[in-house]
Amino acid sequence: MVVIGGGQAGLSVGYYLRRTGLNYVILDGQSEPGGAWLHGWDSLQLFSPAQWSSLPGWLFPGKHDRYPARDEVISYLAQYEERYRLPVIRPVKVNAVSRVGAAFEIETTKGIFKAKAVVSATGSWQNPFIPEYPGRDEFEGVQIHSANYRSPAEFEGQTVMIVGAGNSGAQIMAELSLRTKSIWVTLDVPQYLPDDVDGRILFDRASEQYRSLTAGNGSVSKPADLLGHIVMVAPVREARDKDALHSRRPFIRFTRTGVVWPDESESQIDAVIWCTGFKPALEHLRPLGVVNEKGRADVQGNRSIREPRLWLAGYGNWTGFASATLIGVGRTARAISAEIESELKEPAASDAAV
Repeated sequence: MVVIGGGQAGLSVGYYLRRTGLNYVILDGQSEPGGAWLHGWDSLQLFSPAQWSSLPGWLFPGKHDRYPARDEVISYLAQYEERYRLPVIRPVKVNAVSRVGAAFEIETTKGIFKAKAVVSATGSWQNPFIPEYPGRDEFEGVQIHSANYRSPAEFEGQTVMIVGAGNSGAQIMAELSLRTKSIWVTLDVPQYLPDDVDGRILFDRASEQYRSLTAGNGSVSKPADLLGHIVMVAPVREARDKDALHSRRPFIRFTRTGVVWPDESESQIDAVIWCTGFKPALEHLRPLGVVNEKGRADVQGNRSIREPRLWLAGYGNWTGFASATLIGVGRTARAISAEIESELKEPAASDAAV
């Protein structure tokens, strides 16, 4: 079988598959370990302590109460892969997955792979979302998504507009506000968590809400609301204490050199950083006909409804509660591995009749 994606979700699935005795490979499009973390900005820091930022089987190294930086996460994922001798092949870009008889054919930059089952764990960083705005294509300044942002050094002395109210928007605004003239645009007033609420407490609260909702007391999508509030990591607290975290409601259109606000006033800007999220990277699954109009796949649990031997991991709550997080993806990976083992080791009907 084949796991597509060698980031935290793919490695977690691999960890559990190695216990099943099934033959499998993990195809990773990156040239080195680290998954999406390779593309995070330089100062990116987890908002969960190390002890709550671990993949299954191995605690994050070092003091458990510290908040690891991006490079530490990349190192951890590389060591994790080596520690469990996971069969990762890289760099391999998967172009398309097709059904051929009873098997899948995975078309890649390194030839065709065949598999009885597939786990798609490509995440979303390859598919950044930028909303449509009037005049956006006419704007002559720089436009990048947070997926391509690295540090404030490249914007020194410029006027930069950051669009988006999530944790990425807040963290990028926080560090840019200290070295550039920054304008923060958010749809609503940003929602901040108390200073003493970190990712660990947030995950606990969301888990409690999830258990309540799945017991029949509401919709299972609502825990994501909690996870969407801004966590007061050190750079964000510092910017807040300097009174630098002001936001404006959205502008109405771009000009060649800036933007126009609802009151028809204009601001000149040099660059825009879109912190507007991502969509699942599922283009490789389109030949299977499983990608719906929302850009997702219809699933029961983690399993495709249209292709029962296709599983999806790590794309968000719709593929397992908190499955896009280091601490949450293990539960999803364990469930997927158990289903795959049951499916592939189950005797065929002809064998059972003998």
